Amino acid sequence: MTMKKLRKFWDWFIPGYARLPLLIVLLFNFFAFYLPKVLTPILNLHTIHTALDDKIPLVPGFIFVYVLAFAQWGFGYIIIARDCRERCYRVLSGELISKAMSMLVFLFYATRMDRPTVEVHDFTTWFLAFIYRMDTPINLFPSLHCLESWLCFRGAIGLKRMPRWYTWFQLVFTLLVFATVLLVKQHVWPDILGGVAFAELGQLLGRLFKADRLLAKTDRSLRSHA
Repeated sequence: MTMKKLRKFWDWFIPGYARLPLLIVLLFNFFAFYLPKVLTPILNLHTIHTALDDKIPLVPGFIFVYVLAFAQWGFGYIIIARDCRERCYRVLSGELISKAMSMLVFLFYATRMDRPTVEVHDFTTWFLAFIYRMDTPINLFPSLHCLESWLCFRGAIGLKRMPRWYTWFQLVFTLLVFATVLLVKQHVWPDILGGVAFAELGQLLGRLFKADRLLAKTDRSLRSHA
């Protein structure tokens, strides 16, 4: 593939107006998730574990769905952003608000959970134990896994450039993610409700305060000086 064709494909895949907002979301997500983890030693950790969570079994195989959720977010946000400018700025600005609110909860009401000991006897249990080591059991409420997956579904509703089955796929996969975070013991069920609630609240506040206009203005300003 020549550079000209590669550039043409890149312009088609991620339009110019969508690149900076997507990059801002990516960078802020890292900041919002890892800053509280760095501050863990000085945070007062709480638990919202319930009796229902004790009844949910550990199913190691679902760890693959847990990891595939990252692909859902990356692909889902790109699809949303490239649909049109309005949807791009509206959904992504609301996502940033949701993530900012989540970070405040992580800092001022940090939650934790006790996970079961994993006995490694095959690749699946080894991979689960690996994820446990990489992803410490804090920053649980709201569940960012559920927040991001829910926004991928919500943002897919009414897409102009995608068939209707895509929205249904996003809904089914999102519900699968909800089940997964419980079945791999990464979250308790209130974390799921928190993820959905924060996602919806972020979109609502974004509309009320016209955050999409601020994101659009920031994008135009930075691109004009690039």
